[in-house]
Amino acid sequence: MRIEGRIRLGYFPLPLPEAARIRQQLQLMPGFVALDPCIGEGHALEAITAGVEGHRCGIELDAFRAEEASRRADQVVHASAFDVHCPAESISLLYLNPPYDFEISEGKNERMERVFLQHTYRWLKAGGVLVLVIPCASLADCSETLAWNFKDTSLYALTEPGSVKYDQVVLFGIRRTRSERERARDDDVSHQRMGYYRKSRALDELRQFHPLSEHPSRIYAVPPAEPVTLTDRGLLLDEIEDLLAKSPAYRQASRLLIGKEGRVAGRPLTPLHGGHVGLLAVSGLLNGIFGEGPALHIARWQSVKVTDTIEETDDAGVTTIREKERFSHELRVVFRDGRVAILK
Repeated sequence: MRIEGRIRLGYFPLPLPEAARIRQQLQLMPGFVALDPCIGEGHALEAITAGVEGHRCGIELDAFRAEEASRRADQVVHASAFDVHCPAESISLLYLNPPYDFEISEGKNERMERVFLQHTYRWLKAGGVLVLVIPCASLADCSETLAWNFKDTSLYALTEPGSVKYDQVVLFGIRRTRSERERARDDDVSHQRMGYYRKSRALDELRQFHPLSEHPSRIYAVPPAEPVTLTDRGLLLDEIEDLLAKSPAYRQASRLLIGKEGRVAGRPLTPLHGGHVGLLAVSGLLNGIFGEGPALHIARWQSVKVTDTIEETDDAGVTTIREKERFSHELRVVFRDGRVAILK
């Protein structure tokens, strides 16, 4: 995932027109229980379950988005989905739009789409409906869980610009009963997995022949269920973060792990040449407060990458563009009256 995506905790909300089309595929029974393990601000779950009385719940890692979602759902837990307990086989609709990224942990580097699906599908009751929104290529990673545990699946390409950007598709499926899973033959499951592999590489075909539309070819009935209570069993990270700096252990460790800012004073024995000044500047030793009166300012040096572009045209009229990267110095100056200058 790109850095911007990690900053947003992998939050790429479903366009509301797509949510409205998903709603057309579902026949919600009064008293349904819907769960979104990555609820964000709750707009998608609200649109997908609109118009029918039921119990809506979600999980969200970001505090601001969790507060926003609590206005649109009956229960929202501010936590990681992997720290939340939900009774097994208790919900009737699982809407899952997980982060599009790789898991980073010791000895593992799996796609998060697969990790989320493996962790949350057990919460769905037999006969319940799965609505899975993922990039098309991630179908291959999710194929084993889908083939063993879900039947009567349908796959559609999402066509809104925000969905096309991330190659999103939506899969509908019904969770098998225990007896259906036990009767499943290995060769049938392997055949289904191969089907998911082929579809994961056929996005253009899906967009042409199987886009999600307002006129569904199949309706999925979402059964009723008893309301559930989600329980956060993880650490209180916000409270731990606030108390950490006051702990004796942190004070002892900080002496070893956090170095004190160095200060250099005095006049050099010989005049500095340009190279010396450059090294001192980009190493942060020339940062600080300088000047007096109207010229009082804060100086901040840094090293930045610059790309030089050169165009060359030969006798045949062919133009060759050459790019060369180099590092240069940049100085940002903030004056006491609010003026900001950037010198490159």
